[in-house]
Amino acid sequence: MAQVTDSRDGRIRGAIGEQVRRTKRFADETETAALAIISVMAVSLLGALVGFLAVSNWTVLPFVAFLGSSAIGWVRYQEETAYTIALMMTASTILILGLIIVFIFRESIPVIRYESATVFGVSVPGLRMFIQPNWDAVSPPIRYSMVPMIHGTVMVTLIASAVAAPLGVSAALFLSEIAPATVREVVKPGVEILAGIPSIVYGFIGFTVLGPWASDQFQTTGQGSYLFVGIVVGLMALPTVVSVAEDALSSVPESMKSGSLAMGTTDWQTMTSITLPAAFSGVSAAVLLGVGRAIGETMAATVMLRGVPRLTDPLVNVFYGQETLTSIIARNYGEADGLQMDALFVAGVILFVTVLVISIGAQYIEWRMHKRLGGEV
Repeated sequence: MAQVTDSRDGRIRGAIGEQVRRTKRFADETETAALAIISVMAVSLLGALVGFLAVSNWTVLPFVAFLGSSAIGWVRYQEETAYTIALMMTASTILILGLIIVFIFRESIPVIRYESATVFGVSVPGLRMFIQPNWDAVSPPIRYSMVPMIHGTVMVTLIASAVAAPLGVSAALFLSEIAPATVREVVKPGVEILAGIPSIVYGFIGFTVLGPWASDQFQTTGQGSYLFVGIVVGLMALPTVVSVAEDALSSVPESMKSGSLAMGTTDWQTMTSITLPAAFSGVSAAVLLGVGRAIGETMAATVMLRGVPRLTDPLVNVFYGQETLTSIIARNYGEADGLQMDALFVAGVILFVTVLVISIGAQYIEWRMHKRLGGEV
């Protein structure tokens, strides 16, 4: 009897072992097939990218191979394919951003060399673009100075920030702490609709309505003023400030507000002494993002400004507007060539670096806010 039991147990163990080996073999085969499909996806996508950069007529072939392998992988190995596609898209985004950075910096090198200046016997590339105010791409000596455009960008940005920051923070505070639910449901989508209006529409309204009115009221010669360009750009940046600031204010824990009210403070005192200080980092990030939007605005500035790359006299005169970094690119890229085109790339580099610094600053401030409100050490 014991021998029969041992024999049956042996057969069972053998069957189980065989099943385990088959399962393992099947898993190995599945893993190999999935790896092969993923490899084909990666190689074909890389080939498509190389073909695109080389402007090859055969670019479509590796791209079709990528689509086909992705479809097969999605049907048979959906999880692995999804992870691979997500990874590839992330890597492609980083790669494209890197290529853009390399391209704009590389294209700006010739004019940076051309505008070199000597300081204490040392040649500093591009220094003359930031110390002399003349931009003249026609008559010798040819000069490509960024000073007038940087001045115009700073003027527009300061005015836009003065419009968007107080209005945006006030509107966010109203939506978050004061407005009833029904009013919030109407006002917030209305504010966000402003972000969907094309910038050229803002610029056209500014050019046809604000420009003539300002020219008559302030008796200026011609149209174009930093003041009204800044106001228009500030209204365009308003939805960004309102949205981000409202999220920051809403993230303040309700227990902090309730505790303040329980101590006998009024709603206004609670908002000014508890809610705003607790959400200060997020509100600051909202303002910085609005400033980034103002710096990068193109069409409104291009339509409303005069298009003359020179400084205003005096420098603080906001009733005349000449040119900004974005508007000079939009106004000249179609006919520019040689060093003038390279100078436009320098303007792009300045904009890129400025907005990058502001974005990093806003992200850091927002991270500090989450860390503070989350109680992290």
